[in-house]
Amino acid sequence: MMSYGDPSRWGEWVLDEERAEPIVRHAAEAGVTFFDTADVYSGGRSEEITGSLLRAIFPNRDDYVLATKVFLPVGEGVNDRGLSRKHVFSAIDGSLRRLGVDHVDLYQIHRWDPETPIEETMRALHDVVTSGKALYIGASSMSAWQFAKAQHVAEVNGWTKFVTMQNHHNLLYREDEREMIPLCTDQGVGLIPWSPLARGLLARAGSERGSVREDSDATRIGALYSDLENNRQILDRVAQVAAERGVPAAQVALSWVLRQPGVAAPIIGATRAGHVDDAVAALDLDLTDKELALLAEPYRPRVVIH
Repeated sequence: MMSYGDPSRWGEWVLDEERAEPIVRHAAEAGVTFFDTADVYSGGRSEEITGSLLRAIFPNRDDYVLATKVFLPVGEGVNDRGLSRKHVFSAIDGSLRRLGVDHVDLYQIHRWDPETPIEETMRALHDVVTSGKALYIGASSMSAWQFAKAQHVAEVNGWTKFVTMQNHHNLLYREDEREMIPLCTDQGVGLIPWSPLARGLLARAGSERGSVREDSDATRIGALYSDLENNRQILDRVAQVAAERGVPAAQVALSWVLRQPGVAAPIIGATRAGHVDDAVAALDLDLTDKELALLAEPYRPRVVIH
């Protein structure tokens, strides 16, 4: 749901509520029930649109799973960011108000907070759950040792543990395969990877066309996927498999992610109904072991970015 909000706050590729509505409705009609946002997206406008659209589309609150996040700055004040008890309590109330609900299903920490003791954060999140404002908690990109430490602190104190990890994972960035993914699969933590299409780069494998997102977010995309030579080698493999299968490159890239250990639901950002169609179709695109190996083989280690 990061793709929906206020273009003036977030980027030209962001859609307002009117343009988002038919895409979200199309997703719901296709069977999508998990919707992920964050308080920082478009300065809170994404949460407002998410809540408004889900209320209009789904007849019952229990028909969908709603997730949001806390950590990144939502204001200029020193307490408008981070994972302190003060900000966590303020942030969940703000998110619930913008979403127009009395609870979220999954409340996630957007990143690790080096300035707050993890004991304080995990106790605050536990209290959010026991208050009924969230049913489960999850985490996002961080080091495996940090995630393991947080889980240990929760376990020894009898507090709520994380049930999901929203990590960065796609054919162009696979560094979490070293430690984070094995840790999560061993502990039964569900993986909901963000950017499974590498900001759209994998969806355009075999094509020279760009996108509004790529043009407006070139610096960030360049930092995430800076090994251009290796990118091209991988993109060529995606294009090859897509051509042989007669399907769009996006379906091949998403199918690869879906078939990695522990993955429950890749987080896609759809700005066209066709993006939803490709994601749904990827569920039924059963890549062979040979194709999976062909796609994975060229990868070279990258600089770790959280």
